[in-house]
Amino acid sequence: MAKVHTVVLVRHGESEYNRDNIFTGWCDPDLTAKGQEEAKDAGKILQEYGFQFDVAYTSVLKRAIKTLYLIQEELDCLWIPVTKTWRLNERHYGKLQGKNKDETIKKYGREQVQLWRRSFKVCPPPLDEKDEHWSGNDKRYSGLSFVPTGESIEEASKRSLPFWHKHIVPALKSGKRPLICGHANTLGSLIKNLDPSSKIDLSDLSLPNALPLVLELDESFLPSQCQFLQHPSGGKLHKKRNCNS
Repeated sequence: MAKVHTVVLVRHGESEYNRDNIFTGWCDPDLTAKGQEEAKDAGKILQEYGFQFDVAYTSVLKRAIKTLYLIQEELDCLWIPVTKTWRLNERHYGKLQGKNKDETIKKYGREQVQLWRRSFKVCPPPLDEKDEHWSGNDKRYSGLSFVPTGESIEEASKRSLPFWHKHIVPALKSGKRPLICGHANTLGSLIKNLDPSSKIDLSDLSLPNALPLVLELDESFLPSQCQFLQHPSGGKLHKKRNCNS
C-alpha cells in the first residue's frame, strides 16, 4: 500500500482588516477578538480529532503567528519548533493594500477588481516604494535582496514552493507531523501549484478563517485529497467536509 503523508494547514483567524473589508497582503493587522476565538476553536477541533504535531511553520505576519500560538496552546504543544518565514506571507496586494474592498470596486469596477483578486497570473497595480504600506523599510525584510511591490497568485505560489521542498518535504520524510499556519492565497495556490492537474477544489482559494485543512500526499508528495475539519456545533464535531471536486 502506498504511503500517505499528512499535512495540516490553517488559515489565520479573522484579522482587523478582514473585519473591516480591507485588502491586507503584507500589511500586519492584529487578530480581532473573534479571530482569537476562531484560532482557539481550530486547536480544539484538532485536539478532538487526535492530531499531534512535531514541528510548525508560519509567516512573519502577526495574524498567522498569533493564530498558530493559540492553536498550540489548545494542543499543549507550545514547545515544538516553529519556523517563521516571509515565503509563507500572504500574496502582496500591491497598491490595493490598506484599501477598502467596496471603495476599490467603486473606483475600478467589479470586473477589474475580481481579475486582480482571482486571476492566477494578473498582478495588482504595483505599490509605490514611498507608500506607507511598502515593506522595504520593515526590518523583518532587511535580509531580502528584493521586496515585492505587488504579486500575482502565481508569483506568491512560486516563492512559497522552495520553502515547501526545502523544509516541509524533508520533515515528512523524517516522519515528523507538520502544522502550517498561513494565509488564504498562499496556502491555496501552494496546494494547486504542487500538482496543477489535481482535482482538488479550494473554491477559488477562499480558505475559511481558522478552519483546519487536512492535506494528504501520495508517495511522491503530491496532493491526493484534502478535507476541512468542521467547527464544533453544540459541543459535537461535524463530519469532515471533502474538498475534492
